Amino acid sequence: MNQVERVIDRTQKENGGRLAPPGSSGKPFLGLLIITCFALVGIALLLWWVPYVGLKNIHPSLPLILAICFGVLVAFGLGGALTLVFTILWGKNLFINRKARGVVIRFLFPLLVVLGKLFGMSKDEVRRSFIAVNNRLVLSEAKKVRPEKLLILLPHCLQFHECVVRITGNIENCKACGKCKIKDLVALSKKYQVSISVATGGTLARRIVVETRPEMIIGVACERDLTSGIQDTYPIPVYGILNRRPFGPCFDTDVDLQLVEEGLAAFLKNEDHEPKSPGASRHQ
Repeated sequence: MNQVERVIDRTQKENGGRLAPPGSSGKPFLGLLIITCFALVGIALLLWWVPYVGLKNIHPSLPLILAICFGVLVAFGLGGALTLVFTILWGKNLFINRKARGVVIRFLFPLLVVLGKLFGMSKDEVRRSFIAVNNRLVLSEAKKVRPEKLLILLPHCLQFHECVVRITGNIENCKACGKCKIKDLVALSKKYQVSISVATGGTLARRIVVETRPEMIIGVACERDLTSGIQDTYPIPVYGILNRRPFGPCFDTDVDLQLVEEGLAAFLKNEDHEPKSPGASRHQ
């Protein structure tokens, strides 16, 4: 099993385990995508049928021409959707994978949020599924970058709430007291020689990305911030890791360090460090 397959396997186990928030697989997203495909076919048929009688009166061949045009559009849409589905399910880098990720981020996600509401799904449920699908697409690209081109981007809420040390400007200010995971994440960044930053919100996160100009981002955040970050930084690939919130949102949050390390090993070139096997992960 190569490193990318290992991360996919580990991610799936996390999604199915007690540590993952509910609905964090890509199945809801895929379900909404399939429903959208059927809806688009129905709309295309309706748009062809309504003017059918009038077009026939103008010229007998016009209904056929219109049917061919709609057929090509529907076939293109369904072909792209099926390619996207197979990419997600197989985890393989198909020929339009990068474009598929762009379509998902720019067009499908906003549409599926609206569709999800009609089926009683919450925004966070759709967001979790979107993040899972995005991660599958990013992993299937199997992109490898140099350490200086990879950025770990963290939320400020990972820091212990009573800590008075300011780490948003420079995470190296961390005193390594061990009361939160910042100490361990800084150690990981040094071990793999990658950049690491803490952001208090979307504006600062975007500024950090502009200044560091990474080619790959491993982001830790909640559903809302991860989703907006993935959209804002496209076409830079973002591998999203949901934080844990044992005390509620935005307060002393936590993160699975092994998921971060396995992401680093999967995306870095010439990486000598080998993280522990997924089965060795301890559930805290």
